[in-house]
Amino acid sequence: MSGTEGKKAASSWLNVAVDYGPLLVFLGVYRMNAPEDPNPAGELGAIIYGTVAFMIAAVAALLVSKWRLGKVSPMLWFSTALIVGFGSLTIFFGDPTFVQLKPTIIYATFGVALLGGVLAGKALLKILLEAAFEGLSDEGWRKLSRNWGVFFLFLALLNEVLRAQLDFEGWLWAKFWVFLPLTFLFTFSQIPMLLKHGLSFEDRDEPLKNEPPTGS
Repeated sequence: MSGTEGKKAASSWLNVAVDYGPLLVFLGVYRMNAPEDPNPAGELGAIIYGTVAFMIAAVAALLVSKWRLGKVSPMLWFSTALIVGFGSLTIFFGDPTFVQLKPTIIYATFGVALLGGVLAGKALLKILLEAAFEGLSDEGWRKLSRNWGVFFLFLALLNEVLRAQLDFEGWLWAKFWVFLPLTFLFTFSQIPMLLKHGLSFEDRDEPLKNEPPTGS
């Protein structure tokens, strides 16, 4: 593996860590504080401890992104702001609904924005990803924005379904066992279209490196 390829692989894994690391911290702290004998007060305490850790880890992930990648994407800024904001509401009101609604709001906001941009003839994903895919045509960017927009709306709906059907811990685990695999499968599914619209074959791993964050 060349030095350039090694840096790309490291950057790709760092993106995943920045996206899903805070959630892993959330789950770990929640599990450490969850009562062995389930009771509402103990459960709420575990959720609040986990939420505090989640907020701290999210801010740390943002700083790591700036330090290691040299930039913080607009989507990561927005996600971190909502984590801190809705996490604070969860702690203040003692209601986990706020932190569970945060992903729905993120997915729905970006889904509507991307699809609205496509209807207006603009590929907003090109701005959000800072033209990360060299050679990709304008039509390719519009199709990618459209596809991600639809996928984000699907994730928003899925989060609401899982939030209604699962307990809090089950919902947390779903972020890893449902959302993460779906995101990788969707990202892989876009590669043929990207190659068709100008992405060079040598850069076929770029969609994985530059996928929009969906973990938090």
